[in-house]
Amino acid sequence: MKKTVTLALTGASGMAYGIRLLECLLVAGVRVYLIYSQAAQVVARQEMDLALPARTAETETLFSERFKAQPGQLRVFGREEWFAPVASGSNAPDAMVICPCTIGTLAAVAAGMSDNLIERAADVMLKEKRKLVLVPRETPFSAIHLEAMLKLAHAGAVILPANPGYYHRPQNVGELVDFIVARVLDQLGVEHELVARWGEN
Repeated sequence: MKKTVTLALTGASGMAYGIRLLECLLVAGVRVYLIYSQAAQVVARQEMDLALPARTAETETLFSERFKAQPGQLRVFGREEWFAPVASGSNAPDAMVICPCTIGTLAAVAAGMSDNLIERAADVMLKEKRKLVLVPRETPFSAIHLEAMLKLAHAGAVILPANPGYYHRPQNVGELVDFIVARVLDQLGVEHELVARWGEN
């Protein structure tokens, strides 16, 4: 595998960003550790008619088959699976993305909380000085939200709001999704051809 990335799905709107990112990472040959919150299961069903199974093995099978992952390329962990590799700096992945990221999750990470595996995995990224990308999907941002984002930025995290650009003249929602996913992949150093880069014909 080229590298290992933890992908956390939380209950913010914009589940299409997270699922498309998962697909692109797997297609690119990246090993993915997937975690998702209970609220993410609700949002996935509401926005995409996607049933995220409660059993991690079923989720591994679902996405491995859908996106043609290599054997062992995708591992799914439960929210309280404290023996998962992502829970310790001794076996930390190369990077982590929380996409979509609720403001509640963002605030918990900013406060150093580790009440579930998503928060703990993010805390590990910060303490080990590895890449942590948070993709909040909220508007407008309050002063509290912005202060939490600034605190995380000072700690080394990348705040990448789901604010798609339009200079590539998107023709459908999928192309708007790809714009954000492309920016996340850029942060991870994963090659892609999702969107033409500025200045390219």
